[in-house]
Amino acid sequence: MDLNISGGLKVAVLMGAVGSERQVSLTSGKSVADALKKIPSLEVIEHDFMPDKPWILDDKSIDIFFLVFHGEFGEGGDMQEICERKHLRFTGCNSKSSRLAFDKITSKNALLKAGVSVPPAIEIRKSKELKNLEHFNFSTDKKFVIKPIRQGSSVGVQIVEGLDNAKAAAEECFNEFGDCMVEKFIIGRELTVGIVDDEILPVIEIKTARNFYNYDAKYNDNETQYLFDTIQDDGLLRKINDMAMKSFKALGCRDFSRVDLILADDGVPFVIEINTIPGFTSHSLLPKAAAKIGMDMSQLCMRILKTTLKRKA
Repeated sequence: MDLNISGGLKVAVLMGAVGSERQVSLTSGKSVADALKKIPSLEVIEHDFMPDKPWILDDKSIDIFFLVFHGEFGEGGDMQEICERKHLRFTGCNSKSSRLAFDKITSKNALLKAGVSVPPAIEIRKSKELKNLEHFNFSTDKKFVIKPIRQGSSVGVQIVEGLDNAKAAAEECFNEFGDCMVEKFIIGRELTVGIVDDEILPVIEIKTARNFYNYDAKYNDNETQYLFDTIQDDGLLRKINDMAMKSFKALGCRDFSRVDLILADDGVPFVIEINTIPGFTSHSLLPKAAAKIGMDMSQLCMRILKTTLKRKA
């Protein structure tokens, strides 16, 4: 892959912003900037972006903005909308797709409409809805997943046993994060599928000693295992990849994303969520999947840039 661009290019790597995932964003952004700085034809600016100080977006010398945000402002559509209004060229999904993917309920509904299997869930957007948990169709299950509807990096996610514990966890989640959801717990294997420029990257199976692949397992645990080639059935592998691409298309994603799935013990894959700006840290899954096919971090970031350059701002 030719990493250079004729005539050169000035790239601003934007990271940071505000929220619970700020530090992860800074780490990912630094990794992207370091990778791009290895490419001679690029002039790279690292910028810790704050929404109340958006001056860099008015710098006309910048050709493209590489967005490496994690959290609601940067992933949930607000940053993308600002860039669109200013007619800026930026990496990743547009504002509409970003908003759709970041809201776990609206994205789940869109995937269902597209024929993608997802775990059933009940949304809680008002405190009075906490009293209705007995009435949802999987209330007799033993395990439940409680999640904020608009958070990433597994922030605020809990897995609990029993309906009473689910109620308590949902109330705690609602009080801390606002809108939340109670989801059916699917017993199975955790998988992830990266997509770059409409190319499906190798499936990764994640194994952790923790209850699930939570924030600490993602960023702090060196014992987490990332395994390739664990799906030996070609038909099943094709089904998983097809489901990942179908999800990517259903939400209108572009450039790159990562689709997280659970392969249930009965062999049925379920899509859990789509990350429109997946991590770029040393523990992150998209760079690991790219490396499996010989694409190092510089090549991965350059491929994303070239994909972005194919379209108009």
